[in-house]
Amino acid sequence: MTERHVLGLSGGRDSAALAVYMRQFHPEIDMEYFFTDTGKELPEVYAFLDKLEGILGKPIVRLNPDRDFDFWLKRYKSFLPSVRTRWCTRMLKIRPFEAWVRPMLEAGTKVVSYVAIRADEDFRDGYTSTFDNLVVKLPFKEAGIAKAGVTEILDGSGLGLPKYYEWRSRSGCTFCFFQQKIEWVRLNERHPDRFEEAQAYEKTALENGSPFTWSQGESLAELIRPERVAAIRADHEKRIEKMRRSVPPNPLRPNASPEIEELYADAGSCVVCHK
Repeated sequence: MTERHVLGLSGGRDSAALAVYMRQFHPEIDMEYFFTDTGKELPEVYAFLDKLEGILGKPIVRLNPDRDFDFWLKRYKSFLPSVRTRWCTRMLKIRPFEAWVRPMLEAGTKVVSYVAIRADEDFRDGYTSTFDNLVVKLPFKEAGIAKAGVTEILDGSGLGLPKYYEWRSRSGCTFCFFQQKIEWVRLNERHPDRFEEAQAYEKTALENGSPFTWSQGESLAELIRPERVAAIRADHEKRIEKMRRSVPPNPLRPNASPEIEELYADAGSCVVCHK
């Protein structure tokens, strides 16, 4: 049986670090890197992938869905994807991957898929398959590499963190529903055209009876009102101060602010999009 080794990149920290780690410590593996492009990614994601491609010295295969977000939004009767109905992940991420890998599996090839779930993420699972010859490996879990180790790998390689980590914690779609409200505020500041696009999708969805808005409990039109923005910023600053009082500073990053995913630890996430 022939073997192929594949590693999916999201444009985020963990999967990039895993790609660098595998190249450094397992150069004997002929790894194939892929990125499933929804067509709605942040510009910073593409810039980070281009930089990563140079460090890896190999091309990253771009997998594009055969039907875009607009097609599936119509198919789902304008209902926005949500935590309870994550059709975006299924149709724009998992489906293109399965279409790419299925011919390999049906030909009898053993496919080993490497997933960047860290040692400190006991609550996460990898992709499961109905094919016996698709094997999922979790190298970070096996090696005991947690979040600090991931940062060390990225810094040591010269890649560093994606630029969007300056204001946002999520890779994946521009208008991911897992975003925190402060991230929506910052999206409007950094990429107002993308925010307007998200508003337009939401408006159409609400007009067609969708029970969901992008941000839980309020529309983007409500969220972006000046008084609401001020309240969101104030709440975010309170969270930062509370964490600074409770967590000792990192001597390696003494001036670093707490990350959004640390401030909103109860928030959900998607292992397919955000790794």
